Amino acid sequence: MQTFLLVLIVLAALGALVSVVRGVIIFLRTQHDEVNGNGPIESGLAQNRMMWRRIQFQAIAVILVVLFLLLARGHAG
Repeated sequence: MQTFLLVLIVLAALGALVSVVRGVIIFLRTQHDEVNGNGPIESGLAQNRMMWRRIQFQAIAVILVVLFLLLARGHAG
């Protein structure tokens, strides 16, 4: 069970990393004309989606780490 949780933790961490990288790439591709426009821009919305996805992956990773530590503590006692 601990090995399974470790694999899930690594996958969640990788998901967060990929989301950060994709968000930064979208940010770097933002055109000057888009920045000066009115209202929400497509790249800005995409950046927000990627950063929200990062938060979700991080939350999943934290929950899995807590479960892992609780499980490890139960085996030690």
